[in-house]
Amino acid sequence: LFDHIAMKAVDVKAEFIAQGISNVVWAYATVMKPHPVLFEAMGDQVVAREHLEEFDPQALSNIVWAYATSGVPHPSLFEKVAYHIVSLDSLDRFIPQDFSNTIWAYATAGVRHPSLFEKVANHIVSLDS
Repeated sequence: LFDHIAMKAVDVKAEFIAQGISNVVWAYATVMKPHPVLFEAMGDQVVAREHLEEFDPQALSNIVWAYATSGVPHPSLFEKVAYHIVSLDSLDRFIPQDFSNTIWAYATAGVRHPSLFEKVANHIVSLDS
């Protein structure tokens, strides 16, 4: 069943909106059914987008969390998400859970991105001011 759904999702991958991509990879990771073909296709859809404004902070954090949890590597996805977060003028839309899931995902996946960690750390420190 999971393979069938995954392959159908891959067939229509271009039709997925931001929330749909987040939901499908989160669901597969949550039930511990990593599907490398599905994850590659969904990750490629994120990377191919010109910008990630349509992805809210929870969707972004859930996506990288799903890849880290599943152990499915997608370096260009992690780079795209990090670049997007670092380029934001403000991280005020992020809640603590978004930060913790995102930073945990990068650490767990072994993806080093010092500017992402610095941006998040500076934002958190600024909250105490």
